[in-house]
Amino acid sequence: MTLPRTTLAPGYEISRVIRGGWQLAGGHGQIDRAEAVEDLIAAAEAGITTFDCADIYTGVEEIIGAFRAEYANRHGAEALSRIRVHTKCVPDLDKLGRLTRPILRETVARSATRLGVQRLDLVQFHWWDYAQGDWLQAAHWLKEFQDEGLIQLLSGTNFDTDHVAAMFDAGIRLATLQTQYSLLDRRPEKRMAGLAAERGMQFLCYGTVAGGFLSDRWLGQPDPEGEMENRSLTKYHLIIQDFGGWDLFQSLLETLRTIADAHGCDVATVASAAVLTRPQVAGVIVGARNRSHLAANLQVGEVTLSAADTAAIDTVLAQARQLEGDVYTLERDRHGRHGSIMKYNLNKEEA
Repeated sequence: MTLPRTTLAPGYEISRVIRGGWQLAGGHGQIDRAEAVEDLIAAAEAGITTFDCADIYTGVEEIIGAFRAEYANRHGAEALSRIRVHTKCVPDLDKLGRLTRPILRETVARSATRLGVQRLDLVQFHWWDYAQGDWLQAAHWLKEFQDEGLIQLLSGTNFDTDHVAAMFDAGIRLATLQTQYSLLDRRPEKRMAGLAAERGMQFLCYGTVAGGFLSDRWLGQPDPEGEMENRSLTKYHLIIQDFGGWDLFQSLLETLRTIADAHGCDVATVASAAVLTRPQVAGVIVGARNRSHLAANLQVGEVTLSAADTAAIDTVLAQARQLEGDVYTLERDRHGRHGSIMKYNLNKEEA
């Protein structure tokens, strides 16, 4: 089966399953650059032709740049033209008040150099604190860089509904918004999905398997106690608590396992496939350190959930609590449970 694709803008097509790059940043263990390049080539050859990275993912833009070069060597310029690389522009929290147009342009140009391109396919803009600096001016600068030809599509990540609306009202069109969206975290459905439909914006979703919690590994397991093995699990364990607790989470896993049995796949595949069915969702970002999960990643685009499958999931979700606030509101509170575990100055080594 051919992996499903969709169009974000005229002449700009992506695979609906997107290979994430965060796990290549080194925080999950030692990264073998040559092996990582081969893994990315394997994904592209299998049909996952869209890749997500960021200026704050240490070394990842360079790895993807090396992948692009090697992929072109093996398959030619026409095949390379189907490859899309989405990166992010994330100014450090402690530099927001001092950000200038030349500094921002240098940041964007550096991403292009790392990726080995003249024009970035899609840049996802993030701003840590609306009260610091001038986020809207920075968005205007990015729009100017787009008009200059340095950026093809301009997008955002983790902005809330009011601020996305403000950008559109200011003449800054976002093609997509990268947002956390899963069966546990449905905050985009509150207001953002309506705005996206109205303004023609689509979602690129991360966290669809909640850092691995929405998987067979956790089915039937007790609620983990104490410190999690990484920040990702800590983050999504908080989401599970807000969702309704461990028992309700286990009920969801049991339901997903039943659906997975019917489709011959795993729980994580069903969890991501379910997000793909939501309004305005163009793609889901799947994280992987290597190609061991490639077959499962491909299944995300192949599984078609039935009306009965969706109804079974919705029956469990009807018992859940709605997470507080808009998109990313909890995480923006740097003193709260969700925000206090975040890292905010990830470009420091590039200063």
